[in-house]
Amino acid sequence: MLMHLRLTVPSALSSQVRTRLVDDEAVTNVTVSPGAVLKPEGDLIEADVAREAVSFVIDDLTDMGLGDSGGIVLSEPLATPFQRASSVERAAHGDPDDAVIWRLLVERAKGASHITVNYLAFLVIATALASIAVLTDSSVLVVGAMVVGPEFAAVAATCVGLAMREWHLAGRSFALLVWTFCAAIAVITALAWVGLHVGLFDADMVTRERPQTNFIWRPDKWSFIVALLAGAAGVLAMAIDKSSAMVGVFISVTTVPAAGNVALGLAIWDWQEIRGSLAQLGLNIAGMLIAGVVTLVVERLVWRQLGEESRFTLTQQHFNRAHR
Repeated sequence: MLMHLRLTVPSALSSQVRTRLVDDEAVTNVTVSPGAVLKPEGDLIEADVAREAVSFVIDDLTDMGLGDSGGIVLSEPLATPFQRASSVERAAHGDPDDAVIWRLLVERAKGASHITVNYLAFLVIATALASIAVLTDSSVLVVGAMVVGPEFAAVAATCVGLAMREWHLAGRSFALLVWTFCAAIAVITALAWVGLHVGLFDADMVTRERPQTNFIWRPDKWSFIVALLAGAAGVLAMAIDKSSAMVGVFISVTTVPAAGNVALGLAIWDWQEIRGSLAQLGLNIAGMLIAGVVTLVVERLVWRQLGEESRFTLTQQHFNRAHR
């Protein structure tokens, strides 16, 4: 599996960048077009890199100053049906399915740390579904609310910020998580209060025994364990770009359902429902944050070791070329 690099390189760095790419056995199809870039002016250098080596290559290019004075664009080809691609992948350390492109991960996290109308709309809809699930004691609607809820993006962005020591990113992502949940709960509380006073439901529908949905406001040790597992699985899936695994994560955690129950508890002013739901919400978010950060830190340590091995191999390759 290869990734494509498109670089805008100032002429002063062109020779250094070209040497870095050509000397690496995990890089192929290196193309140099002198003076091809007009804005900003510079050379156009393109290359295909084994996915598991991309982070190390980008780190080296950034250390050269290319991130500040030039341009780095990363894309993924649909297919690479040529024999050299296999040898390039074999030359890289690790497995492409395990590869984490750290700078790409940070960029995605930054994108997920901004509040948008769609994000808030999805969270309000999910919280509304969760409230209806409580009123009707429907486990199906609970699952639906979990899937619709977009909050894991903010949780994952917070984990990335903490693990990568991007403190501003972590703070902004966590603030997004808190304020959007507060906003969604406020909206559904207002709607629930109206529904309560027009006879759409009564307080007993919230406080009665609900075999299918009582777990929403009754957190226990298993709630925290599930949140830990979901947090680890979620950030791992995001890090290695396995989006298919994310749906399982969404269904695992009781964040949005708890928010929906908080809104109903506020509407009927039942402190027991409010307190239990807030505890469930906090427990789930805390578990996901802890597991997510630990998972990313461990991944970072593993890839740092692979990076040292990769740079040692690159040094050996350069030495061998120089003494042929």
